Amino acid sequence: MSKPPITVSSLDLERLETLLETPAGASFPGRAQLQAELDRAEIVEPADMPPHVVTMHSTVKFSIHETGKDFCLTLVYPRDAGNTENAISIFAPVGSALLGLSVGDELAWPVPGGGSMTVRVAQVTYQPERAGDLHR
Repeated sequence: MSKPPITVSSLDLERLETLLETPAGASFPGRAQLQAELDRAEIVEPADMPPHVVTMHSTVKFSIHETGKDFCLTLVYPRDAGNTENAISIFAPVGSALLGLSVGDELAWPVPGGGSMTVRVAQVTYQPERAGDLHR
């Protein structure tokens, strides 16, 4: 399966690259995969973000092909993962996989211990950029 194109806002890129340089980011097991995704992303200004793209703090409905389970979670930074109900950290394999995907996209992503999971985006129910919440 080829990787679909991804789109990341310049604000998310700046914050994620800063996060990856912290001690927590440096020891994050999926650091190389997340950095590779950021490196291949199309970067746009937050105000120009298409409304169907998963960004940081977006709430997204998605499924995992291998389990057949559906989820509706908000993609957050690690510091917010324990404080936000129904949140998924960007440092979780699913979180890293979701960033930048568009509705209808599927992406196979490596999981700890080997193997992979295939994530499919069904709907972006909330996106800060679309809502005008650019100062998050």
